[in-house]
Amino acid sequence: MITFKIDGKTVQCEEGKTVLEACLDNGIKIPTLCNLKDINNIGACRMCLVEDGKSGKLQASCVLPVSEGLEIKTATPKVLNARRAVLELILSDHDRSCLTCKRNHHCELQTLSEELGITDIEFDGERPLRTVDELSPSIVRDNNKCILCRRCVAACEKTQGVSAIGMQNRGFKTEVGVPFGKGLSETACINCGQCIAACPTGALTEKDSTKAVWDALKDPDMYVVFQPAPAVRIAIGEEFGFPIGTATTGKLVAAMRRLGADKVFDVDFGADLTIMEEGTELINRIKNGGVLPMITSCSPGWISYCEHFYPEFIPNLSTCKSPNQMQGAITKTYFCEKNGLDPHKVFVVSVMPCTAKKYEISRSEMGRDGYRDVDANLTTRELARMIRQASIDYANLPDEQFDSILGDSTGAAVIFGVTGGVMEAALRTVADVLTGKDIESIEYNAVRGLDGIKEATVNVDGMDINVAIVHGTANAGKLLEAIKRGEKNYHFIEIMGCPGGCVTGGGQPYVDARTRYFVDPKAARAKATYSEDRAMPIRKSHKNPSIQILYKEFLGEPNSHKAHELLHTHYTDKSGK
Repeated sequence: MITFKIDGKTVQCEEGKTVLEACLDNGIKIPTLCNLKDINNIGACRMCLVEDGKSGKLQASCVLPVSEGLEIKTATPKVLNARRAVLELILSDHDRSCLTCKRNHHCELQTLSEELGITDIEFDGERPLRTVDELSPSIVRDNNKCILCRRCVAACEKTQGVSAIGMQNRGFKTEVGVPFGKGLSETACINCGQCIAACPTGALTEKDSTKAVWDALKDPDMYVVFQPAPAVRIAIGEEFGFPIGTATTGKLVAAMRRLGADKVFDVDFGADLTIMEEGTELINRIKNGGVLPMITSCSPGWISYCEHFYPEFIPNLSTCKSPNQMQGAITKTYFCEKNGLDPHKVFVVSVMPCTAKKYEISRSEMGRDGYRDVDANLTTRELARMIRQASIDYANLPDEQFDSILGDSTGAAVIFGVTGGVMEAALRTVADVLTGKDIESIEYNAVRGLDGIKEATVNVDGMDINVAIVHGTANAGKLLEAIKRGEKNYHFIEIMGCPGGCVTGGGQPYVDARTRYFVDPKAARAKATYSEDRAMPIRKSHKNPSIQILYKEFLGEPNSHKAHELLHTHYTDKSGK
């Protein structure tokens, strides 16, 4: 432990921590913009300046290590004036169209300006007009609102291992961008949106889909179906004042009905369906000498990463579509047939925690006969914006149920939203199928947790099944390299493109840097997910009566010809090798 003083008070702190961390631990707020816990710690913005009590020098607290006998002052006139000057300089060439910005009221720059009492900007910057990159199917880049904090660059490089963006040019021309002035759509960007989650301003946002959805809702000839993902129900409440990690499933359903949905189905049904198809595929591969390890393919960000960086593993990918696409495909076929609806007149709106789903629904493989499986994808944030635009009082909505039968699901489906959840859901069904028994012990704690890479060996009916669970594509790269070197041997691998899984996808509610220091959204949302699972009356996908009806009336059996036609797909080498 290191002993030193903050504002005249003697404190102790673990060796290796920074002054910023020590201040936060002792309840002292220090403003930051570039700092982001576990992702970016580079002292670039200089907002976190503190004064050395002995020398009088100003230093960036986020990169200043604690040391024995150090004396720090955090709120002297010298410190406060310096912070205001730094903030005014940042604002001097910033596009200050706050009222029309998607990040209005969720912008860390805006919050700091209010906290530091910025009412006028002394410095008049040049403010050059920069091109807005809108060509990506998922992400919009607006460098007019960029403050060069580099948080997005760090998230793309360290968390995701993609490095699609970086610092370009020098001096006053410095900006975050793609080499040679290209757009995101011309790079290996996997559309995951972790850059958006890291950005403190409106420089990075999701591609807007709300207009298309409003248009469909207004069209009297269009039958509109909403379908939310498992991770949405335990996060959207944050947009309306609920604590991080609060499930508001019933209110979510009610809100979508109030917006005008003709039906509200549940992608959890698609998750149960995925387990039926993917579990059967895994068993067939193990028994019949198929390509192993089989890698689950629910995350479109991970799929894109594999296609760009590790195309040699494409044969290992499960051929199953994601639950979102399966849900849309069944809606446009089975549901339409049962109800005499023209699939071309049915508009499926998925609500996802993920920006990569915007890319996924546009893939040529995801549709047939001139229509798409899913027509529009809203992020959790976009649905919240629509709810506010419709003046719906979300917090006081009654709890309502999904429409049957495509809204019926199990606890196994709910946990798809958290890293390890797909693996656990699959094991619950595979264990029953292989043993021919209804196994009571269904919580596979070995595959739970937030370690970047987890490994386990699960014995099922005398067979050892080696599994691995990975979240964040940078971790995926590490695991795949180990497999290539022959160091690892598995039967089944679950990879989620985003850290923590879908619960912290690129389309989830923003969590600012200060909150992230005290609350881990991955852990809080995961806890809520497992609570939802435990509350469900049925917790195994193959036990879902509505899934059984679907196979009896329409699909026949898992991995049947019709199931392959509607629920399976293929992927493409995009590496350019």
